[in-house]
This record gives sequence, structure tokens and C-alpha cells, in this order.
Amino acid sequence: MLKKWLFLLPATLGLALIVTSQPAKQLLVGAQEDGSAILPNGWRVQAAGTQVALETFPMSSVLSKDGKYLAVLTGGYKPPTITVLAADTLAETDKLQLDDAWFGLNFSPDNKFLYVGGGSRAKVHELAFDNGKLTPSRQFIVTPDAERKFDDFIGDVTSSPDGRLIYAADIFHNRIAVINPQSGRVIEKFKTGRRPYKILFHPDGQSYFVSSWADASIYQHNTSTGEQMGKLVVAAHPTDMVLSDRQPEGPVDEDNKWKYRLFVTAANTNQIFSVAVSESKELKALETINVAMSPRQPAGMTPTALALTADQTKLYVICSDANAAAVVDLTETKSRVAGFVPSGWYPTAARAMADGRLLVFNGRGSRSFPNPQGPSPFRRASPLHTGLDSVQYVGAIQTGSASIIAPFNDEQLEKYTKQVYANSPYRDELLDDARIPAGNPIPNKHGEKSPIEHVIYILKENRTYDQVLGAIGKGNSDKSLVLFDEKVAPNHYKLAREYVLFDNFYVNADVSADGHNWATAAIAPDYVQKMWPNSYGGRRKHYDYEGGEPAALPPAGHLWNNALQAGISLRNYGFWTAGKPKAEADGIQVAQVKDPSLAPHTNMKYRPFDLDYLDVDRAKTFLGDLKEFEQKNEMPKLILLRLGNDHTSGTTAGKISPLSAFADNDAAVGMVVEAVSKSKFWAKTAIFIVEDDAQNGADHVDSHRSPAFVISPYIKRGVVDSTFYNQTSMLRTMELILGLRPMTQFDAGSRPMWTAFQPVADTKPYVAEKPRYPLDERNPKQSATAARSASMDFSEADRIDDDELNEILWRSIRRSVPPVPVRSFFGH
Repeated sequence: MLKKWLFLLPATLGLALIVTSQPAKQLLVGAQEDGSAILPNGWRVQAAGTQVALETFPMSSVLSKDGKYLAVLTGGYKPPTITVLAADTLAETDKLQLDDAWFGLNFSPDNKFLYVGGGSRAKVHELAFDNGKLTPSRQFIVTPDAERKFDDFIGDVTSSPDGRLIYAADIFHNRIAVINPQSGRVIEKFKTGRRPYKILFHPDGQSYFVSSWADASIYQHNTSTGEQMGKLVVAAHPTDMVLSDRQPEGPVDEDNKWKYRLFVTAANTNQIFSVAVSESKELKALETINVAMSPRQPAGMTPTALALTADQTKLYVICSDANAAAVVDLTETKSRVAGFVPSGWYPTAARAMADGRLLVFNGRGSRSFPNPQGPSPFRRASPLHTGLDSVQYVGAIQTGSASIIAPFNDEQLEKYTKQVYANSPYRDELLDDARIPAGNPIPNKHGEKSPIEHVIYILKENRTYDQVLGAIGKGNSDKSLVLFDEKVAPNHYKLAREYVLFDNFYVNADVSADGHNWATAAIAPDYVQKMWPNSYGGRRKHYDYEGGEPAALPPAGHLWNNALQAGISLRNYGFWTAGKPKAEADGIQVAQVKDPSLAPHTNMKYRPFDLDYLDVDRAKTFLGDLKEFEQKNEMPKLILLRLGNDHTSGTTAGKISPLSAFADNDAAVGMVVEAVSKSKFWAKTAIFIVEDDAQNGADHVDSHRSPAFVISPYIKRGVVDSTFYNQTSMLRTMELILGLRPMTQFDAGSRPMWTAFQPVADTKPYVAEKPRYPLDERNPKQSATAARSASMDFSEADRIDDDELNEILWRSIRRSVPPVPVRSFFGH
């Protein structure tokens, strides 16, 4: 059925493709008239079934042994909870809040206890369970509190089939902790692959399987000794696993006989894998099941979770970044993708119920909600990284949901499948035809030459559109929400006036953790999506989302990996670098480059993110290189430049004041643009400037709306462009200029920013505005907000409570009561 329908896809979606090529039809983020909603990444959400609200980021569920109750774990920004639902009605019977919990959830064989992975608390919770009610019982400590560090983190938890022992994934120590529930002690710690995600027992209880988040492999271990019995490489980011003993209909090849089939998701691909488990427990690859929606679709479906029906004839595959569940028919020897079911935003888990219902757990629900009560001048924003919802902090109100989907037949599945396709802006045709009119300097497809030869990509930090450009006097702007007006941001205003004002541009991310991934890799990997809420909730006090963590690598690398593979010359200033405490006599500022492939192309004298170091000094380092480029008559094709002082340090006593910090950032941007525009390379250069995320600042349209700039001789002058664009639109534009393939389905499906370009170059240089505000103003040692700012961690780009910082900034700059920011339908 699906294959036949796919054959007709180009004709049935022709109108949709025409629409994507028409910039005159404005696409707006938020609720739509048909009941669906548009996300900042350009995808549509219209979930099947009935929606039941849950707390932030549901991660897993488990049925009680008698099938009467369903326990659901939520592990998002707010303090984690375990919710118990009646299996028949899904009515809530109990809810229990824990200090931390992450993914692991398992009933004891006798149904008397529920075991929960304790996340950053490095323990396993034992909860007594009786008739739908939970009571805290014991805590099994894997690492004592006095010894606990950020890498002590317990994820999945399961009981041995006989119930005698508990096995827990000690994720960052790459081992399985074995707990004796009688004594409550850890009796063994067995080594396994890097970043163990899921633990699944063989039915005989003599061995268990482990999916390795970082090793692209599954492991099989002896239950008693932990000895590795087998290993099979599958693909990047193996996560969930289910085991089936049902023999398919039809003949089985003698070489492929098996006792069990093990199904494994690989989140950094569009695939799941079927693995034969023989009578002697040998592992052998049987099938690769492609859950992409079209033959040439790049990575980005992100299959992360599985659910097997009671009769084992169907397998549901959660495709997190496609907002869908794939339906795989297992009845015959060869598995078949039968269709797709639309879910809510970023589904994380599924449960096939005995009565045929399908439950899909959506990490971000179907939409987010306004927050008219927060932040308020009479009530502090959510305290720093504690996860408390004392006000309507967007991380707390972006709650999850469960989609309850009634049993469906083939006819209904075909309707669902069409809806999933309609929800996606990606089409295979866009790989060969970007729908750009002839004569535009942006190539229409890979391989075509552009008159633009050099791309400079500037990444800034954490601002919404209205915070910066609200007072520009044109476009969809609200001057009442401005914090950084023309007095401190003269170059931002001048660039937006002289070139193009983008008033409908959105970042794809919620925070810097996923923002730096979206801005450089066109996706936030499943590791980042699942771990950052725990970090931002103040539980796991570690930030490993910009290099150094093997499980955090995106499907196709980053923009620079893509460029290097294509032979594009590259120079890096501040991306994925860690700084020395201070420069040595040789001027070296960088202690580490977190991607080895980037290291040879990195200016080691360019200071990484450090709010005590001026952006204008960073700009001077770049300008020194620019002079050398001119002397050699050769400039790299791709230049990466990080200028992040618009983040500010709040009102922390003695630190650069917020207005000075932004004025410094503005001056640096102006210096770079002016110097490039007066260089010999200007006629063939385009500069792209974007924020990594909008960080919940005030904006009257959407919390993801953000300032963005494209500056080039080929950019139109003095116009407002209200076309829907986002971070992956910008990436796609740069890729087409440089002749790079898209990295994921997101940049492949995003509209390039061609409407802002003109066919004839205007090489008039830009004249930077001089600072109108001092760059060295320091916060007073005593102020109403100094103590609050001092308690914040500004050592990295995103370790502070964003609503609280925004309130502090408003009070210090506007010296008045902050207005209530308008939240998006798809916020944090």
C-alpha cells in the first residue's frame, strides 16, 4: 500500500512544492486554522488520537505485571515524576515526584516494587507499588553523595527475570551496576560499551543485551560474570531494543534461522536493525529497516524507541525528529514499513496496549502555552537551575503529552501516512531543485556555481528580535520590548536598515545546548535533546553539548566537517574551543579544540567564549588575519567566527555592564563587516550572522524569533523580508553557495534565503558606526540585582536561568517593571 502511494507522491504533493517556492505566502509559527501548529523548524504538528497532558519530557513507560497499570517517567526541566495511570482508562491513580529520574523504569517480577533510574543522583529508587499507588521504599546507592560527580549518572534499570538482582546502566562510567535488592548493595560493576543506554535480558536470564549510545554497537554479556559474549556493530546511536520470538510466515533461509529477533533503533540514522539471536546465542544481522519517508531522505528521522504489539506482528518505531511513529509489518520473512502515524512534537516512547491502542509519548506535547504570570517583578523567575516552577518559566510550561490512538485499519493508516508527509517540508525533489529562480546568485542545486565564493558565518548569543530590533520603526517590531536600542546597537540597526530586515526569522533551538547543534549541524542529536533538560534543571551540573562527548555527535557531522570533506578551505575563530585561564607570552588563548579535524584550521590566538574579554579584541584578531589574507591574495572559502558578548553577565558586581557588553558586541560586528566590505574579497563574499538561540527573551511574535543578518554585495538594500526563515534556512543557503550537500532532512527541506538576494552586485562598502556607549562600564558593587547576578554561572554560554537574567537586564537597563514576554506556541 505505502509503496504504491509513494509512487504517486510527486503528483499529489505538487501543489505543496509550488507553495514552498512562493515567498509571497507568509508562513507563521504557531497555531493554524486547521488545528495544527507550525514549529520554528518549519514542520507541522497535527497529532493523531486523543491527547493527555503529562509533565515535562516523558521518557519511558512500563506496564505492571498484571497489565492493570501503566507507569510513566517524565525527566524534563521540572523535577522528574512517576505518574501511574489505569491501563484501561488512562486515568491517573498516583503521582510521585523524585529528586532525579532518567529513563530507567521497571516493575519487579512480583509486581510489588517499581525501580527507577536515579539520573544525576547516581542511585536506583525503589518504590513500593500496591493497587496503583506508589510509596517511597529504599534507595540503592551506586555512588555515595560525598563521592558523586557529574559523570555519576544512572539511566536504564531492569530486573533479572527471576527478580533476584537489579541491573542499572552507569552511563558515563561505561558499566552496568548490579544491585542485590535484599541487601540493597551494589555487588558488581560490569564493563560494557561506551554510554550504555538500554539493558534487555535474554528470556533465559543467563545473558543480557546492552545498546551502546556511543559505540554504534550492541553487546551481549553473561549475567553472572559480566563477560562479553558477543558484539554486533549496527549504526550510530543505538538506543531502544525489543525481542521477538514469533516466527514469520513463509520459508526461512537455512542460513538465517533464529530463535529470537532483536530489533534495535539507531537514532543517528533513518534505520532500525533486525538481529538474529540463535539457539547458541550468536548474533547475526538479518535486516536493515529504513524508516525514511522517501528514498533519498537525509538523516533526521531519529528512530529512538520501539513498541511491539502483543501478537508481535507489528512494530512501532518512534521517529523523534519526524514527529511520527513508523508502522512495521513483521508478519512475513521480510519486514515491511506499512505507513506512519502522526504524533506530537518530538515523541520519545511508545506503548502498544493489549486492546490494540497505541500510546505515543511526546516530549514537547502538541504545543506550548502562553505565560501571562511570568516573569513578574513581584516574583522571582525560576531559581537558578533548580527546576522549580515558581513562575511560568518556559522550560517548565513546555509540558509533554501522551497520544492515545485507537486501533486502526489499513485505510486509516493510509490517511495517517498522508498527514505525516504533509507535516514535513522535506521532499526528495528539493535535493535537485531548491526552487530558486534563474539569475539569483544562490545556486538552485548542488554543483552549480555561485558568484559568491567566500562565506563568513558569525554566531552570537541568546537574543530575541524585539529585544534588539524592536525599535527599528519598520517590520513586525515592538519597541516596548527593546532592551538594546540604537544607542548601544547602532551597527545592528544600520545593517538592518541598509541591507535586509528579517522580521520572520526563527532559531530552531530552545537553549544554547541544542542551539549550537542546530546552528552548525542542522539538528540536535538525541543525546542533547534527552540530557539538556536534566542539566538546565540544575540536576546534572555539566555542559557537554559542544564537543568532547562521543554520544553527542550529530548524524552528518558539522558544517566544518562537511566543508573539509568537500575540500573547502576553512578558518575557525572560537567554534568548539576551550580557553586558557589567560594567554601566555606567545599569545595563545586556546587550550583545546574539541574536534580534532577543526584544530589545524583554528586561530589559537582567538579567545573562546569569555565574557571578561572584549569582542572588539576578538575582532582585532580576525582583522589581523584578514590583512594576511589580502597580502597572500587568498582567503578561506568558509570562515567561522564566534562573537558572544551580547549574552552579557547580567548585573554581577564588577563585571562589564549589560549595555557595555552589547555595545562591545555591536562594535565588533561593525568592525568585521566594514573591514571585509573594504577588502579585495568583498565582491565575492557573503556574511551570515545568527543567534544560537533566543533564550526566552521578550518578543511579541514568538520566543524563537531572533535577529539575523545577511550582508553581501548581492543582498538587496533597504527592504523588509518577511519570508519564513530559520537557522537551517541559513545553513542551506551557505551550503548551496559553497557546493555542500545538506547534512540532515532539516537543512535539506528548508527554504534557502534567496528572496533577500539580488542578481547584480552593489559593492558599496559598509561604514561601521562608532560606539555610542562606553565599552568599559562596570556594574556597581552594590545594586538591587548584583547578588542575583553573582550567583549565576557565566563561564559558558548557557549555565544561567534565562528568565531571571532577562528580568535583571530589564530592571538595570529600562529601570522599570519588565513586561510579560509573549511565549510561543512552541517554546522551550
